[in-house]
Amino acid sequence: MKAMYFWLAMIALVICGSMAKAGDKVLFIDSYHEGYPWSDGIAKGIKNVLGDKAELKIHHMDTKNNTGEDFMKKAAEKAKAVIDEWKPNVVIAADDNASKYLIKPFYADKDLPIVFCGLNWDCSVYGFPTKNICGMEEVSLVKPLLAQMKQFAKGEKIGFLTVDNTTGHKEAENYKKKFNLALTEKYAKSFDEWKKAFKELQTETDMVILENVVGIKDWDEKAAKEFVLNETKVPTGCVLDFVAPYVLVGYTKLAEEQGEWAAAAALKIIKGETPKEIGVVQNKRGQLYINLGIAKKLGVEIPMELIEQAKIIK
Repeated sequence: MKAMYFWLAMIALVICGSMAKAGDKVLFIDSYHEGYPWSDGIAKGIKNVLGDKAELKIHHMDTKNNTGEDFMKKAAEKAKAVIDEWKPNVVIAADDNASKYLIKPFYADKDLPIVFCGLNWDCSVYGFPTKNICGMEEVSLVKPLLAQMKQFAKGEKIGFLTVDNTTGHKEAENYKKKFNLALTEKYAKSFDEWKKAFKELQTETDMVILENVVGIKDWDEKAAKEFVLNETKVPTGCVLDFVAPYVLVGYTKLAEEQGEWAAAAALKIIKGETPKEIGVVQNKRGQLYINLGIAKKLGVEIPMELIEQAKIIK
């Protein structure tokens, strides 16, 4: 009987030791701002997984609205101060600016466990992974998107339009390098520039990929929807769900996947697994979107099997 009690006690100790303890803290450092759909999706995924297993604190660096080098460095210093004061068990850092200005210079190969997510394409540019850093790279689901777009295109020429910033140019470079694509690239800082570039691509290419629009000055959501409905002449596509209202077809990566994976990794670390053991992965899940209004404008017939798979934008 004593032996049975001993083993029951040992099992209980193992179970308790593998669980997150009350008082465990996870700090989510977001490169951008609350209200940005991508950031909100990552935060939602983190909250879904963490629940009450650990206390969550969120800090926004706001570097989507403020792109100057001095601002980014000061934003990183403020985030570091939050880490020093709050002393989390694990930090989740989303998107490139947090890694570039905060994680790499202050925490690489240190003791604080870091889980990154939303790093575009290749984390090795920041020297990741390290002994204390693991994460999920963010890759665009370009191949399945193009497979859908080519059903409706009359040729192979691909246009590419996005906001004129570092991330936008980085996306284009990776599209070309990783998928061996020839792109007609256009970039915009203002809504007027974006509309001009959009119209040009309708005659210069056979299909157009619209990348991020957040950061374009004077962006008008309602006016943009009306504009693309009137001006779209070739199949358009996107890899971001909040861009889907402006294109014929979307095959979008899911921000929630990034947050859910990062939170699950944080809990593993709290339970004793090391970042080195967790390593680096890439996102895989996607969501198909079909815009019936633009389909009607183009005169294309969407197969029923696609409609059954997709989220429909009317």
